[in-house]
Amino acid sequence: MKLKRYEGNPILSPNPANGWESAVTANPGAWYDEETRQVKMLYRASAADQEHKVYLGLAVSDDGYTFRRVSDRPALAPSEGFDAGCVEDPRIVKMGEWYFIVYASRPFPAGQYWLKTPNVAYTPPYATPDFPISLRESLSSSGLALTRDFKSFIRAGRITDPTLDDRDAILFPEKVGGKYVLLHRPMSWVGPQYGTENPAMWITFSDDMMKWPESVLLAKAQYAWECKIGGSTPPIKTDKGWLTIYHAVGPDRQYRLGAMLLDLENPARVSHRLPDWLMQPETDYELNGYYHGCIFPCGNCVIDGTLFVYYGGADKYVGLATCPLQDLLDELVSCPVERERS
Repeated sequence: MKLKRYEGNPILSPNPANGWESAVTANPGAWYDEETRQVKMLYRASAADQEHKVYLGLAVSDDGYTFRRVSDRPALAPSEGFDAGCVEDPRIVKMGEWYFIVYASRPFPAGQYWLKTPNVAYTPPYATPDFPISLRESLSSSGLALTRDFKSFIRAGRITDPTLDDRDAILFPEKVGGKYVLLHRPMSWVGPQYGTENPAMWITFSDDMMKWPESVLLAKAQYAWECKIGGSTPPIKTDKGWLTIYHAVGPDRQYRLGAMLLDLENPARVSHRLPDWLMQPETDYELNGYYHGCIFPCGNCVIDGTLFVYYGGADKYVGLATCPLQDLLDELVSCPVERERS
């Protein structure tokens, strides 16, 4: 079972006419509105400069394949707070009239990280040991923004622990058991005390989106093509379980996509998981860019029975891959996972 690339890829490329998106358009979040039959997409964007601040641009589509940019200005830009360096990798869900967007951030721009200089992320030369670790190391964290129209946003703030490098945070599109549900990937939660040798996927439940009191290890690397893993796209509710696409970085540092089903009533339990990857980097727009061999989805939706997966290619482009939803569910149901917890 493999995802099929859209023959028109990449569906978005850097736009030299707009400085803020002249180098990067990647890692898109997306939501399909069944009433208007329109896909709204927020994509990561950046300029061709040394600072490399990251913004979110907005594009829309009437068919899920062909997108048009809505504005020549960013939809959401870094602020002067915890996300002053970047707003990136958005995951979008809708509850009622509001869209809830969880995004990754840093207090300082990442700089030209692809050059692999000693300091991957910029930190100020004036930082002292007394500075909070989030500033000393420009840690990634996850923030929450809300909007009804993608024109004005409420920036709610940071939702992950400021002392952790914690991204790949993804909200479920509805409450489960009366609780909000969040996936996330704390980089430092590794070792015997955490039950995983590499960064992994964790899940947490809460009465309020701004506070997540306790997390449970959801899934870790299990197959030869996996080392570090993290959630990719918001889970989709199906009659077989919560369909969850995730990414894995393998021993070769290449990104691949996997899929699992989470129990509908207890999403802290993985019920089914594919032993093989759904997709790996193979094309020029996935192999050649700022991160060679990176495919990174942040958005998915189902349109007329087809699963659309929107992903970043090599940290530079936006691509699309699809498959019949039922085919993927049938494949997953044939791969049950033994219960590790009651």
